[in-house]
Amino acid sequence: MKKLYIFLFCISLAALSGCAQEAQGSSQVDYEATKKMLVDLLKTDEGKKAIKEVLSDKEIQQDILIDQEVIKQTIEKQLLSEKGQKFWQTLFKDPKFSVAFAKSMRKEHEKLMKDLMKDPQYQAEVMKIMQNPQMAEKLLSLVDTQPVRKEMKKVMLETFESPIVQAQIQEMLKKVAHEEIDQSISKKGKEASTGGGQQQQDSTSPQ
Repeated sequence: MKKLYIFLFCISLAALSGCAQEAQGSSQVDYEATKKMLVDLLKTDEGKKAIKEVLSDKEIQQDILIDQEVIKQTIEKQLLSEKGQKFWQTLFKDPKFSVAFAKSMRKEHEKLMKDLMKDPQYQAEVMKIMQNPQMAEKLLSLVDTQPVRKEMKKVMLETFESPIVQAQIQEMLKKVAHEEIDQSISKKGKEASTGGGQQQQDSTSPQ
């Protein structure tokens, strides 16, 4: 991490030197001008190359990995704070931000939902919600809407196109067909047995 600090210090020193020359020895350095100079410097090809070289250093990479846990804890602390919650509530009131955030988290959300659906505790909670009469009524009214029906149809078609599902359906059809054949053979056997017994009784009866 020391090398990264040295690199940033050198950039700052260069920026401050430039500002000092422009101010002709003035003791007051314009913060905004310094910040702009640093940003412009980092955007140049030389600045980008220097950053890549610094980040490619194994020691710095190790330091960054170690500091990730600290960063994670700091972010979690800020998010759980009252100010953090108000900040996110304000952000999510903006429709554009909400849509962009949802799109960026779509894959992670899908994975989370799939993992949750496998969790017995989560399944039990979902069943409790589904058994609520008010919730059941809302779900029925939602399912009855055109967009939901269209989406359900799409999901069903995609499901039936799955090779695994097709194989399972074929197996089920074969099983049903075998059961029907067995029942038919068994029924014919009983009928034949009953008919044979009746004929034998007729033949043995006195004329």
